Amino acid sequence: MRLRQLVFASHDASDIETLQQVLGLQKPFADPGVAEFGLSNGVFALGDQFLEIVVPTQPGTAAGRFIDRSGGQGGYMAIFQTDDLTGVRARADAASIRRVWNVDLPDIDASHMHPADIGAAIVSVDEPRPPASWRWGGPDWASHAAPGAILGAELTSPDPEKLATRWASLLGIACQQVDDVWQLSLAGGAISVCSGDADRLSAFHIRVPSPDEALKRAASAGFTTSAGSFNAMGVKVCLKPD
Repeated sequence: MRLRQLVFASHDASDIETLQQVLGLQKPFADPGVAEFGLSNGVFALGDQFLEIVVPTQPGTAAGRFIDRSGGQGGYMAIFQTDDLTGVRARADAASIRRVWNVDLPDIDASHMHPADIGAAIVSVDEPRPPASWRWGGPDWASHAAPGAILGAELTSPDPEKLATRWASLLGIACQQVDDVWQLSLAGGAISVCSGDADRLSAFHIRVPSPDEALKRAASAGFTTSAGSFNAMGVKVCLKPD
């Protein structure tokens, strides 16, 4: 199981270009398929992983309700890659975790889990064929990939053990407590769960070539910055050198 994509939600489509400039990303892919959900988007390749921003284009979308309900705090979705989606779907059904969207295509199968059932965010688990491919990045994402990687993400919860156990059980991976933090064991991209006032996907950890320069650009763009991180679209974006 590998963390392959992280997703922001915003009411402002200009955030797509702003994030591109701050992180030094390349051309985004605008997926026409997200119109089905009342959204537009921009998907950026970071190495062979992806950052996405979704923007509601009509009232009543799940993303719009998420932004309004959370006060714009937290990431919208985490997308994991598996080689056994059949097993993941069986575990979701056995645990009464609703699969709110399922697709089976020649090059990828995917299921989205209801955030009210899994906690913190939408969790999507996808099985691409071949494994190195990624339909959601666009047909030529490899030619637009910026150097870097997604290193992991952080969740917060009033009951971090419960949230960590729920995610780990669905994903079919182990979790353990290290001091006050619960750690989920992934093949790539670490997930940690710590105490907080609400269930949230609170932070994205990414590797980029020049974190200090990215932080300067983030400050110029109006994002709040601190040592090694900036806040964008309700998410703490933590930067590490490539």
